[in-house]
This record gives sequence, C-alpha cells and structure tokens, in this order.
Amino acid sequence: MDNYKYMLIVDWVKEYIAEKGLKHNDRFLTEKQLCEIHGVSRQTVRQALMMLESENIIVRVRGSGTFVGSRTAVSAPVSVKGSIGVISTYFSDYIFPHIVTGVESVLGAAGCTMQLAITHNQVYEETQALESMLANGVQGLIVEPSKSALPNPNMELYAKLKRENIPLVFFNAKYPWADQPCVAMDDIAAGRTVTDHLFDCGHTAIAGIFALDDLQGHKRYSGYMQSCLRHGIRESERNVMWFATSEREDMFSSAEDKLVSLLKGKTAVVCYNDKIAVRLLKLCRDRDIKVPGDISVVGIDDSRYASICEVPLTTVHHPQKKLGEAAAELLLGMIEGRVDQPRDILFTPELVTRESVADLRLNGIIKKGL
Repeated sequence: MDNYKYMLIVDWVKEYIAEKGLKHNDRFLTEKQLCEIHGVSRQTVRQALMMLESENIIVRVRGSGTFVGSRTAVSAPVSVKGSIGVISTYFSDYIFPHIVTGVESVLGAAGCTMQLAITHNQVYEETQALESMLANGVQGLIVEPSKSALPNPNMELYAKLKRENIPLVFFNAKYPWADQPCVAMDDIAAGRTVTDHLFDCGHTAIAGIFALDDLQGHKRYSGYMQSCLRHGIRESERNVMWFATSEREDMFSSAEDKLVSLLKGKTAVVCYNDKIAVRLLKLCRDRDIKVPGDISVVGIDDSRYASICEVPLTTVHHPQKKLGEAAAELLLGMIEGRVDQPRDILFTPELVTRESVADLRLNGIIKKGL
C-alpha cells in the first residue's frame, strides 16, 4: 500500500508543477507541507521525493530546501478519451467482479471506455483477446496473465504492444519475462502471514495446497515455506500438494484419498485461496473431520465465501476494488506521461481471523494431528 501512496504523490507533484507554471529553480513545497496535504508519513513523502529527484523533476539542497528541477518535460497531462482493454482470467464470481469494478470506476471518471475480455485462464483465449484489442486500437491494456508460471506463446504479441508504445499494466501477477509493471497483493507475504498465524496458535504440523501453474501459487507457497523454515520446520515441502487450476474442480473427487492422506498427522492446512479452503471444509465434513476441532484451515483472499461458509475462514484480505483502481490509475498515468518509470505496486495483506483455526495454546492443549 505504501508503494501506491508514494506513486500517487509523484503523479500529484508533476501535475502541481505544471498547473502552477513553476520554473527551474523555483522553490517547491517542504516535506512537512506534503505530509499535511496528503495525510501520509514523512517516509512516504521521502520515497516520492527520491523518485522525483532521480527524474530531475525536483532538486533538494541541504540547508536550503527543495526546488523545481531542470527537466523540461513537465507539462500538463494529455487527456485520455479513448478505449482501454481489460483482460481477466475470470469475471463472474470470487474477487474478480470487484477488481474489474475498481478498474471501470477510474476509467469511467477519466472519460474512457472499457473493452473487457475473459480468458478462463486459457492461453489461446488470451491470444484471441490480445489480437482483438490490438485490432480495435486500444490506448492501453490491463491484463491478468493466464497460467503465469508456465511458458507462454504470446510473447510476440506482448512485444508488439511494446513496439507500438501501447502501455500495459498487469494485475495479480505478471509473466517472469515481462518488464511491464504489475499491481498485486504481496502474495509471498500472504502465504507467510497465514502460516505465521498458525504457528502463533501453537501449530507445527502444517500442510499446504497450492496452484502449480500460476505465479500466485508459487509465491504463496514461498511465503508458507519461509514461515515454516523460520520456525525450524525442515520437512515442510513434503507436506505440500500441488494442483493445476484447470483440475481444481476434479481434485476433490479424483484425489480425495490423497487429500485425506495429506492431512494425516497434521493439525492445520494452508490453502492456496478461499475457494480451495471451502472445498476442503466440505471434504472434512463428508469425512467427519471436524474443523477446527480436528484440523484448522486457512484460506487467502477474504472472498465472499470466507465469511458465509459453514465454518467462517481465517484468511488474508485481498484489496480487490482498490487493486483495480490502482491498476487503472497507473495505466492512465503512463498514457498521460505522468509516470515515466512505472514500478510494481504491492498491497500488504491483512490477516482476518475467524472460526476455522483452533488455538492450541489455550489450556495447554498439545495436539499431534489427525
């Protein structure tokens, strides 16, 4: 979230200098004034000023203050009144409608129209969507990649976007080879946060279920492993089950016995997201495994399912609408020339505790798992 705040200040300063007609060597606002105007910490303001100074938008002179730099490219932003393409893996449920709503609200306020395409996490459908957007002359693109952890045949289409100077922002994840910015929740922190919470509640035998074909799954696994290793659990990677997103619906039927076997000897399980966690709750109910009495379950994303399922889930909150708004704001800044060196924006996940986790420290409980 701090990244998002300081980038907003960077954009604001550039607009302020242009609107006020400030010239090279004119005195600029102080750190204290910027903190008061934006309601942020001095550290956030200093991050923004460092970025502005690197672009020579402002110059800081020790003992004298802050002045407007010599860069001549600071000018009033170009108005955006065109079409923006938005490509999402899904739309109809989970967190996706809120993300797209956030994107649409910002684009609409800027007078832009939105072209929406859904890929169902299929690379070929992503190909069709990109080709269609290019043919329709979009001014910029906001894309959630399909199967982001796997080799992707659309690299040439993305290279074409770059050659034609069409700005692109990824959301939720980006391909490892992509140098465009990404707006996402910090998925490593998300996996680490829910796992740390389980350790804080006295759990040490903790399983994990993660998606193998997208980078969110890899990063959430990384956070899980970081937490386990920090708590001295060396065999954690053997306690993990991987699944392909295209097979997640079948996993709870074709691999049901494997899932139950994974839970043996465990007191808790970290799930890739709330959807997987809710399905696991149903499996536990069908197998007469009590949650959280026999095993604790945590999800990630704080979707609408998390609070209404049979055992309300402990999870971490995904920014959803705010993420969509930030992605759209970043793209518009790139189109208007207000953001010359766009950087990734990561939102810090916040833990949401509910009834799906047992605190084994209460009353000196010692539990060895199922």
